[in-house]
Amino acid sequence: MLSSSCRASLSVSVAACATLDTRNISKSLFLGQKKISYFLNPNPILRKWNNSRMEVSTSSASNFTIRASAEPLKNANELIDSVETFIFDCDGVIWKGDSLIDGVPKTLDMLRSKGKRLVFVTNNSTKSRKQYGKKFETLGLSVNEEEIFASSFAAAAYLKSINFPKDKKVYVVGEDGILKELELAEFQYLGGPEDGGKKIELKPGFLMEHDESVGAVVVGFDRHFNYYKVQYATLCIRENPGCLFIATNRDAVTHLTDAQEWAGGGSMVGAISGSTQREPLVVGKPSTFMMDYVSDKFGILKSQICMVGDRLDTDILFGQNGGCKTLLVLSGVTSLSMLQSPSNSIKPDFYTSKISDLLSLSAATV
Repeated sequence: MLSSSCRASLSVSVAACATLDTRNISKSLFLGQKKISYFLNPNPILRKWNNSRMEVSTSSASNFTIRASAEPLKNANELIDSVETFIFDCDGVIWKGDSLIDGVPKTLDMLRSKGKRLVFVTNNSTKSRKQYGKKFETLGLSVNEEEIFASSFAAAAYLKSINFPKDKKVYVVGEDGILKELELAEFQYLGGPEDGGKKIELKPGFLMEHDESVGAVVVGFDRHFNYYKVQYATLCIRENPGCLFIATNRDAVTHLTDAQEWAGGGSMVGAISGSTQREPLVVGKPSTFMMDYVSDKFGILKSQICMVGDRLDTDILFGQNGGCKTLLVLSGVTSLSMLQSPSNSIKPDFYTSKISDLLSLSAATV
């Protein structure tokens, strides 16, 4: 782990940390809003992630690409014709809570009719890919499971990519989606919803036991978050040699309903980070792990991808970190005033009100 003096000297805006796992040999260094990760592992996806991150200069956060301004989307056909794949965030882009955003079905149908590949990437870890497939179906959208990439899946995919030992266990602070993906990947796990009702009875001399075979703690959004889970995860990370600390995402807020914003998975991750004094390895957006995974799986050039999202610090940064075109929609978290605020340094290539503008604007320019 980096010393506090070393972290201070990096002068970064988000976090600077490194964790060394002598068994899995995984070290990640967060610089500004970029992340450089080194994986001493033969897996080709991880080698590509390693090499692409190595291209980022560590000398100064000012070396990162910052666009001077974002342009309102006017010529949708030009954008559509310039890429072969659209990656969509889900919450705030496709739906809000359980309500479909206007014009989504026709827009997706139009893009498919033009031969565009559609991929859906979400930081929400409460569901597995299969469960998200059912949600798309319930909302009347025809989406193949292979087109869906949730951060729950990313956590399991990351563990597979580093050859996480099968005799080790994963402790989960999160919901059913993470458990189902770990089970599909044939990893042993404990925790999750089962620990939601557990309490600690504090009394003189009480010592909380934990499983010493836990080699990784995965933290995601958890509506049954409690002190038992905080303590159990903390013990595993602090006392089990080489135990990994993995976060599905660090989103500050999420859309549980369409009426307001709710505390996101970042609040759960923050609690564990605070108690362990460790920063997690984040596998969801804006980390490029999922982007590299999608690019490798489908054989997509990143320059031929347009990332569409409603969050600047996750979706748009995710696209920019991956070298993709970016389109911000104002149907979710980010407002126009937030985008144009002098304090905002994350500028998408284009912005528009909602994704159905791709349909209406393309029809207007025909």
